[in-house]
Amino acid sequence: MKGRVHARYLRTFLFVALPCCGGGDGFPMESGSVEATSSALLNHNALNPNALNPNALNPNALNPNALAPSRLEESSLAESALRAITEPGEIGDISRQLLRYIVSCALSSAQSFRFSWRDELGELHEESYGGHLGLASSWSDEPLSASRRQWVSACVASRANRAGVSVMISSRASHPSLRYPDRGEVESFGREEGAFWGNLFTSPPRLYACYKEANVENSRALGRDCATGRRDPSGAARECPNIHIVGSCDLACDALSAAGGHRPRCTDDRGERSFAVITTFLPPLP
Repeated sequence: MKGRVHARYLRTFLFVALPCCGGGDGFPMESGSVEATSSALLNHNALNPNALNPNALNPNALNPNALAPSRLEESSLAESALRAITEPGEIGDISRQLLRYIVSCALSSAQSFRFSWRDELGELHEESYGGHLGLASSWSDEPLSASRRQWVSACVASRANRAGVSVMISSRASHPSLRYPDRGEVESFGREEGAFWGNLFTSPPRLYACYKEANVENSRALGRDCATGRRDPSGAARECPNIHIVGSCDLACDALSAAGGHRPRCTDDRGERSFAVITTFLPPLP
């Protein structure tokens, strides 16, 4: 199914359920079938199974804002952030889940974040979270810039999945790490789900999503509803916690780019535009 093999695009990982305009980055400011999942894992691209609990986006656990001012290393973390990820209880579990996704979005496949914590019985746990997409790889050496905060935020939001079911997605964006989907990916994951953007590093977080209206039922049938909303018994669409749906992507965003097939820019309900947008695609129903 896949064709791209260049080393700089090695970016596949597996987690099973459980307005920027520019900056130092140099650029403007994720259940598929078993067959599709296996192929993506073998061919190493931006296809990713995702099941982040949207409740993890609530800063009552780990507050991402405490991570950004320092480089991403245990010895540099703010006390509040270190306390959250080393907590042995439920808060610690959800904090570590969020951090794992943050690291996978931010760092490259050659990077990782390591730390340790002790559970209620005093047993030591050594954690190592590997990077994946490299949307902010310089974070290992310096604080997270404003533009990179938004790229990481869009990535984390796109990987939220309220049902806790691991779903394969294709992520596309203007960021160099996600700009060049290959032909096999485009053909197999041809249904636009929607787009994600915002800022996870504000208090409270401001994360947004929109949906491709023609593909709403396809997205929900595959277990993805943070862009579309989940239908409740009354028929109303309920948002995922901490991700606000602004409506149709055709109204909120620019048209899909001809080159990369992503939405170059989207506007939130405050009228603020963002160029740090990740557009997600799903396979069609069998």
